[in-house]
This record gives sequence, C-alpha cells and structure tokens, in this order.
Amino acid sequence: MTDQLLLGIDTGGTYTDAVLYSETAGVVARAKALTTRYDLAVGISGAVEAVLEEAGAAISSIALVSLSTTLATNALVEGQGGRAGLVMVGFGPEDLKRDGLADALGNDPVLFLPGGHDVHGNERTLDMTALDEALPELSRTVSSFAVAGYFAVRNPAHEERVRERIRAVSQLPVTCSHELTSKLGGPRRALTTLLNARLVSMIDRLIGACEDYLDRRGIHVPMMVVRGDGALIAAAEARLRPIETILSGPAASLVGARHLTGLDDAVVSDIGGTTTDVAVLDGGRPKLDAEGAVVGGYRTMVEAVAMRTYGLGGDSEVRIGDRGLKASLDLGPRRFLPLSLASAQHPGAIVPVLERQLRSPHAGRHDGRFAVRTGVPERLASGLLAQEQALYERIGAVPLPLDGLLMSTLQRATLDRLVARGLVHICAITPSDALHVLGGQEQWDAEAARLGLELAARMKDGSGRPIADGAEGLARRIVDRLTRQSSDVILAACLADDGIGAAGPANALFVDHALHRLPGIVQFRVSLDRPLVGLGASAPVYYPDIAGMLGARSVIPEDAGVANAVGAVVGQVRAAVTVFVTMPEEGIFFVGGAGDSVRLTEEEAAFSLARERALSAALHAARANGADEPVVTLAEEVDAPEIEGRRKLIEARFTATASGRPRIASDA
Repeated sequence: MTDQLLLGIDTGGTYTDAVLYSETAGVVARAKALTTRYDLAVGISGAVEAVLEEAGAAISSIALVSLSTTLATNALVEGQGGRAGLVMVGFGPEDLKRDGLADALGNDPVLFLPGGHDVHGNERTLDMTALDEALPELSRTVSSFAVAGYFAVRNPAHEERVRERIRAVSQLPVTCSHELTSKLGGPRRALTTLLNARLVSMIDRLIGACEDYLDRRGIHVPMMVVRGDGALIAAAEARLRPIETILSGPAASLVGARHLTGLDDAVVSDIGGTTTDVAVLDGGRPKLDAEGAVVGGYRTMVEAVAMRTYGLGGDSEVRIGDRGLKASLDLGPRRFLPLSLASAQHPGAIVPVLERQLRSPHAGRHDGRFAVRTGVPERLASGLLAQEQALYERIGAVPLPLDGLLMSTLQRATLDRLVARGLVHICAITPSDALHVLGGQEQWDAEAARLGLELAARMKDGSGRPIADGAEGLARRIVDRLTRQSSDVILAACLADDGIGAAGPANALFVDHALHRLPGIVQFRVSLDRPLVGLGASAPVYYPDIAGMLGARSVIPEDAGVANAVGAVVGQVRAAVTVFVTMPEEGIFFVGGAGDSVRLTEEEAAFSLARERALSAALHAARANGADEPVVTLAEEVDAPEIEGRRKLIEARFTATASGRPRIASDA
C-alpha cells in the first residue's frame, strides 16, 4: 500500500481498539485486543500488530498516530486514581465545603498556606512554612500534588513558587490550577486541579506505553491525544494536563459517529465495558457543556462535549437485592472483571472454585466472587493503611476466591478501598457473562459464566424462592435490565438536554408506563425526534431493543465497535487562549493572561495588547499541539455598564481560537 495511513488507537477499560485510516479510502482495517492494566503496552501492541497484519501495511506508510482513551473517565466514575496532596494558597478550610471539593478530597491530605492575590492580581504575603514542614513526610505518601491559589488566574506567581518548592523536595508531578483554566471560582478550580493530579500517573503510563511500543516498532511520527471536546492535542501536552482527556473516548466516539453515519442530528450512545456515554449531535456538531464536564458526580472546569456518562456497561457489577418478596436487579456503577474473562486469562483458577461452591448445599455470601491485583506499578500503592497493606499482600496475580480471603465485614470495607485505589479487581458475574450464557458473546470462557450465573440464581428472595430459574433465566433478566437501564439513561440525558431533567424515568410513573407499553385507558408513548446511533462492540446486541423501547430508529454503523479509534484520527487540533483586562482603579488597566501581568493607563492600548497576546498565544499553542497551518478567530466580551452616567469597565475578555488538521510525518 502506498497511501499514507493514520493510526487511531482507543484504550478502553476492557478493550484496546486500533484502526488504520486513509483520507481517501476511509477505514482500511480494524482490530481489538484486551486492555492490559498491568502493562498497557501489551494491549496496544496486540491491537496495532493485528491491524497492521489485516491491512498488510508497512510501518513506513503510517504518517500519524492518534490516541483516545476512557481510562481517565472510568477512573473518575469508579472513584479511582492516585493519592494526591492538595495545597490551597490563600484559601481556608471553609472553602472545602463548596463545589463538592471535600467529597472529592476524601482522605487525601490538604495544606492551607497564607498568600494568594486579589481580583486585580495584587499579591498577599505568601508563607510556605507549613509546606516546608510537611513536605518530607507528605512526599512519601502521595503520588502527585495539586496547587490552587486564590485568584491565581489573575496572577499565578504564588502557584508557581509553591510548585517549584514541591518539585525541589519531592520530584513528584505538580499541577497548578492556572495551567488548566482561566475561569474564576477557586474551589471548583481546586477540584479540577486535584482530579488532574490524581490522573497524572495513569495518563503518563498510557502515553509512555504507547510511545515505547511505537519506538520499538520504528514508528517515528507525530502522536496526538483526543481531548474531551473532541479536539486533538500533542501527547506531551496531554501528559501535563490529563484532566483534559476526561471524556476523550466519548468525544472521539461522537466525532467517529458523525463521520461514520453522516448524520447531522442524532442521539449517540456508546456502551463500553465500564460506562455508557450519551450525547446529542445537532446540525452536525456536538454540543459543548458551557459549565464544564461532569464526570463521576463532580463538575469540573474542563471544556468538553455535553456528554453524560453513566456507570453502566458490559462489565458492570450485577447488584441483587434479595430483601423484598421479589428480588431486584441493578447494574453498576462499578466495573467488575467478568468471570468468563478472568477464567480465560487464568485457566484453572475460576471454574474449580465455582464447582466447589455449587456443590455446597447452602449459598455463601461471597460465592462467585474473586479478587486479583490489577498489576499497576508498586509505587502506586503508596500510603496504604496497615490493614490495607496486609490484605493487599495476600492478593496476588491469580484470582483468589473471596470466601477464603475475607474473614470479617471490616475486611470487605478494606477490599473496597483497594478497589477504589485501582489496585485490585473484583471478578464476578456481569452482563458480558450473561451474553456468554445466551450465546451473544463467545470470545471468553462460557462455562465459567454459566457456573457463576447458576450460583447467583440459587440465591433466595424474601419469599424463600430462588431469584431466577437457572443460569439462562438469570442471564435473560440481566440483559433485560441492561436494556431498561440503558433506555433510562438515554432518556434522562435527552430530557436534561431539553431542559426538563426533573421528569426522568426513575421518578415519573408515566414515563415508566410509556417505556413498557403498559395497558391502560390512557396510553403513553415515548419517542425521540432523531435516530439513536448505537456504538460499542455489543451495540448490535442491545441497541435495536433499546431503540424500540425509546421509539427511535436504530442506526448501528459498520465500524460501531471502533468508532472511538476512527474519531481519534479524523479530528482537528484546536487551542483557545483568553486574555482579560480589568480596571482596579480609575485610569489604570490591568492586562492578565498569556504572559506577565501588565498595567497601562489607556483602555484602548490595554485592549490592543490583549488582542495581540490572545491571537499570538493561540497560534503558538495550536502549532505546539501539532496543527498544520492553523486558522485563528477572535471573540470579545466587554462588561462595562454605565454607573451614575459614567461608563465603568468591570472586565473585558479576549478569546482567540486557533484550529487546523494535525501535521503528519511527511510535513514534519
């Protein structure tokens, strides 16, 4: 093949996908491999080698590599990530109560330092004594730091000084809030910075694994990463700002859906192993969330597609409520390792245990559940409590049944904390296992899936009857439940987009009647005004029924299973820079952003400098991110009301946006 090829890679929670794409011929080849958490390069190399073999393509034909991932999204949805130290400059403990910051912080350490700036960038006295005292010990218990300063977007000097002090002592990654956003709102900026710090090691490992593999194979071409708004950024920039890759995978899937279907208006739903992501295409463009992306219940300051992410997928935990007269069934939000997959990866470790448990006359509370290390580097297990460390040391690289591992309820809570840190997987029944029992999937160990579902089916409900009639009966209930929960989340996302989020399916009886076509004198029906595009490897299995329940036309493109990887290579580089002007006192104009702060005495001179700075910085950022011949536009917002007959400048914002297709190897 002589055509230049673009290599798209998507690393999800379960699968790593790869596509080879030609700008003249479209998708040339596609392949999948299991994502390998212990060494991400294994999954990446498996997918890329398979796609190269399918296409019969030479290494020399690859001109660009672009990566999308759901790992950051999944980590936040599941409450995972590294332990980060938060340093708040100029804030107090009461600020933790705002914007969910205290909940997000959890048990991670926080330090408060005097300092910060006022709204015009004037500094208060910075005192780093508490930091100097805490750093030696703190550096041994966290994997990264987040620094948020009061009005740091007006003047980042104190954040930068704190960052340099932390780096000098700890040599650990440090994220400053002014590097991520130019928006005001200190606690939410601190929250965004904290989440970024937790993700640094994860995204660094992913990009490093991809770069190492490409280097070994002699693929020396530009490498891009998909951002949460669907734009591409250089891999080096993504390493510094991994928070921008939250919703990377979903954004790539939306770009891919538009490209693969040609639809201008659609509801796009992408089901993966861990999450279902729902977004709306309007007029051929994805909607952006003006307030910032919401992931895992936290609203960040990251600009991203208006995508709603739910903890529902093929590998979701099956939660069985056996207290009522009839057992209830719910899926998610945690991801479990399917028994069928665990057995395929560890032959002999799963099936004999399940058979032993089935021979017992009584169901055990931990039947069908195992624990196994995820295989992440040991340094990410820093800061474990004594009981966590003891349990972690007993869990190995081969799944261990919980009925032999856990001896008390307290240990169960300890295990849950190890899972939340991303150090341990729970192996148990999932919708993927249900599909193996029903014949909808067959790539892993169907026998392990059947035994696991048989064990679960013999649980008793409140009336003393088994919760299902054998493995197949339970499998059908699980698949039906996934169909219903998927319909619920898609409908909830669409209602919220229409501005009527309070009428969600979970709390509106008439919506429930409509979804189930229940009989009655009054007939309710629900339908979407546009097609439902189903993406994901299991989309052909689930989405025809989901679309039927929602009264929508089902569209499942041929490459639905690798839409993310397609979206990764057809996107554009885009960089936006905002420079602002304020008037701290009459006749003095403060210019901040994209460089050192400047004070001028003429408004027009300040505005002219702000425009020049924004345009220059946006072009520079786009080129640094690999854009080829970027085009730049400028938007201006001037807030200057008349007060007592005199015009008073409150704030002027100048936002330049530069965009272009990524530079490929032949242009480099």
